[in-house]
Amino acid sequence: MKFIYGKQDWKTFERGQENCFLMTNGLGGFSSLTMTGSCARNDHGVLMACLHSPNHRYNMIHRLEEVLCLGESRIHISSQDFTDPKDREEGYLYQAGFFYEDYPQWSYLVRGVEVVRTIGLMQGTNTVGISYQIRNCSGRDVELEVKPHLQFVPKGALLSEEQKFVVEDGMISSNGKNLHFQTNGEFRELPLTYYDNLYYAYDECDGRRETGATAVNHSVSLKVPAGEEAALEMVYGVSAELPSMEEILCDVRQHRKLLKEQAGFQEETAAQLAASAYQFISYRSSTAKQTILAGFPFFEDWGRDTMIAMVGCCLSTRQYSTAESILQTFMTYCRKGLMPNLFPEGKEAPRYNTVDAALLFIIAVYEYYERTQDAVLVKSAYQTMAEIIDWYVKGTDFGIKMDEDGLIMAGQDYDQVTWMDVRVGDILPTPRHGKPVEVNAYWYNALCIMDEFKKFHLEDERDYAWMAQQARESFGRKFWNEEAGCLKDLVSGNKADLQIRCNQIWAVALPFSVLSPEKERQVVEVVFRKLYTPYGLRTLDPADEEFHPSYGGPQLQRDLAYHQGTVWMFPLGGYYLAYLKVNGYSPEARTCVARQLEYISAALREGCIGQLPEVYDGANPVSSKGCFAQAWSVGEILRVYDALRTEV
Repeated sequence: MKFIYGKQDWKTFERGQENCFLMTNGLGGFSSLTMTGSCARNDHGVLMACLHSPNHRYNMIHRLEEVLCLGESRIHISSQDFTDPKDREEGYLYQAGFFYEDYPQWSYLVRGVEVVRTIGLMQGTNTVGISYQIRNCSGRDVELEVKPHLQFVPKGALLSEEQKFVVEDGMISSNGKNLHFQTNGEFRELPLTYYDNLYYAYDECDGRRETGATAVNHSVSLKVPAGEEAALEMVYGVSAELPSMEEILCDVRQHRKLLKEQAGFQEETAAQLAASAYQFISYRSSTAKQTILAGFPFFEDWGRDTMIAMVGCCLSTRQYSTAESILQTFMTYCRKGLMPNLFPEGKEAPRYNTVDAALLFIIAVYEYYERTQDAVLVKSAYQTMAEIIDWYVKGTDFGIKMDEDGLIMAGQDYDQVTWMDVRVGDILPTPRHGKPVEVNAYWYNALCIMDEFKKFHLEDERDYAWMAQQARESFGRKFWNEEAGCLKDLVSGNKADLQIRCNQIWAVALPFSVLSPEKERQVVEVVFRKLYTPYGLRTLDPADEEFHPSYGGPQLQRDLAYHQGTVWMFPLGGYYLAYLKVNGYSPEARTCVARQLEYISAALREGCIGQLPEVYDGANPVSSKGCFAQAWSVGEILRVYDALRTEV
């Protein structure tokens, strides 16, 4: 899918900063700028290298300052905002187009000179290539001068003026880090200059640090005589062996082509999402296996997010070996029946504060087996899965334990262990201690799955079928809200129990039905009526007194709204799968879902181009917020596209 934007998309400087691109390298590194080439966030960068995969990221080259010299005129074609509006670079005024398919390209027209900028990020290395195709019809000689603005600091950190930069033998060194370079242009070493006045509009609106600093110590330039064409190329990388620009672009095109071919989707939006899904896959150094990063630019690889995202991002795209690697990674770190919520980094221990990741692991193994019939993986995971069940029955950390009624309770003190896990000091904006609805739907499914998997371990004497039946009977008795015609969000004895939330949709969407068909249909109808939007499900009924209509501002304000009405995209996948299920996957139901999925094509053009975001406002979801690219949003929508092409 090729995305094409024109001058109407950056009528103002501010409009031009609304959308960005993302390229990732499979190591945790990435490249991301706005469609006008500016940095609107601290986390934007031409080269965000990952020096220890997947989370030790360094913003090496933050932005590019580009000046076209025509006679006595020096015209910026780069765009960037600064704390003093008088310093603003307004290259967007000369920008004719922005294009994104496999990599981003910008075109500029300046007094008879056409410049096309291309950036490519190579897979498996921290290497970025930048090229400028210059066609000079101005009638006089021109020169393009490019100044890379450097940082060499951890992602989100602030460059200090005490930090030194050294250029020697094709390498820039600073802060203990090295960056090699090669170019066909004229390289000039410059006196080190610091800029501490960068302004980031999209950090300020979220209450983050809205200013930044960079350093410039060199420029690269190319002169183009009147009437001629020429190309300026620059390649920067952490490794000394650097490819050519053409090799980088070839690598990107081939990589994305293979991803789309392997996924096999005929629908254009689905094929685009298949390529976008792989942007979240990363190598993890600590396990020497694959993992899934929850979202860009903020998040790391989390257990819950990985288990949800993996089904769509890997299985629906037929990346089965990647899925196996991820499952093996998590098996390694299972402890007391729990899967890590956050992996260890350096000397830090894993964090296990999640009730659902382990149950989702069992469901993910089942989904993997359904597609691959890989009994070897199931057998190797069986003991881990059985231990998960045992620990949940007898009790493990964070108040996780099976109650006498066969249902799972979780949460204690200030520990938030479901996906609605915000805690602000001693404030729990969405308290869910007790028996969460989706957790018990996962529990029932895990028990049903283990009963099926017993054929691989006949000596296992656990009676999973009896436990599942007990859980199902208790679930129907305790979670059904007859007055509302849907499921309670929680069984705790508090008012939160009766809040209408999106979590109930997974009780319908999962492989094994914990409700009767009629009650499943009622749940789907209530969720559509009260929570559905084209870009996700609201986390709370707008009629609820605790509903927050918008998400933004300082962190406290954002946290109080995060699960209190904010629209999340990933539950939309569960809704569509549930709708197809209760309607028997009929042609009419498939047509309805396919029509509603057309909204996703519009979402791909906004925010991070070609990607799906984390959240939108609850009242009027028109602009993406939070992480501009979210793994489980992409994965869950891919599951729906996969279901639409599958015969039932």
